[in-house]
Amino acid sequence: MRNALVVLAMLLGSITSAAAQVSVGIGFPGVSIGINLPVYPELVAVPGYPVYYAPQVNSNYFFYDGMYWVYQQDNWYASSWYNGPWGLVAPEAVPLFVLRVPVRYYRRPPAYFYGWRADAPPRWGEHWGNAWEQRQRGWDNWNRSSVPRAAPLPIYQRQYSGNRYPPVEQQQALQNRNYRYQPRDAVVQQHYQAQRLQSAPAPSPQGRQGGPRERSSPQQDQRGSSRPSSLQQGAPPAPSGQPPHMRGGDVPRPAAAQALPQQGGPTAQHPRQQPQQGASQREPQSPRSQGPAKAPQGMGHAQEPRQRDEKGREKGEQQGGERNK
Repeated sequence: MRNALVVLAMLLGSITSAAAQVSVGIGFPGVSIGINLPVYPELVAVPGYPVYYAPQVNSNYFFYDGMYWVYQQDNWYASSWYNGPWGLVAPEAVPLFVLRVPVRYYRRPPAYFYGWRADAPPRWGEHWGNAWEQRQRGWDNWNRSSVPRAAPLPIYQRQYSGNRYPPVEQQQALQNRNYRYQPRDAVVQQHYQAQRLQSAPAPSPQGRQGGPRERSSPQQDQRGSSRPSSLQQGAPPAPSGQPPHMRGGDVPRPAAAQALPQQGGPTAQHPRQQPQQGASQREPQSPRSQGPAKAPQGMGHAQEPRQRDEKGREKGEQQGGERNK
């Protein structure tokens, strides 16, 4: 009769847990399994195993190699924080030392645990089938004298309880700051990295990340645009109305170039004769040779009226002598 009552209690516990599981939603990045711990749980080491269990928690709650492990409703869940969020773990991905924990340390064992030895691990091969047994052959055989040391407990999480429990975005940052232990089990390392990526904060928009670069890009554009402008200023502008001799660079040439229009008269200022002026600029020695050569011409022009007056006087005197005769 007593055994029947124990079996009935275990069945009722499974039904209650199933109802709680149905009422809980699934959220990204983890799964909410209905476990709500108001404070950090008390964890006690399992003798002979690098695993801790929580005797005060009404759940199959363990800690191994830096992560928390919960077995509920025939599923395993893992988390790096004591109150989740929890990630679903496939039977093939559960660490072997977690599966080797004896039945007596399951605070809420399922009904099919009844009749199994309390000091032996659950019969996972019998429960999950031959396929799992073949893939995990020898999982319940290990050298008990070379068991690895248990990982240190992340007791820093005790100060984060109730309303102070951090959201997923802050959990990884707090973990990196306060808990330097790194998992040694290859399977745990995979779970740890997966949850680390899930709990990482979302990347900021590209506009915020590239802010300084975008601010510097207009300066670069201004620098790039200033170079062509300086080249345009140095190049001879074809459409400008200024004559070629007004451009900077040749100081002595404008004086010689301005003397040419005075000698040529008004026609020298016609726009069609500007190329001739540019041609005169190409010969640097031409202004010096033209200055002294054309000075006597100016004096000859001034002496021509005097010669005409003298000839007129001679003719007048000759005519007057003839008349007197």
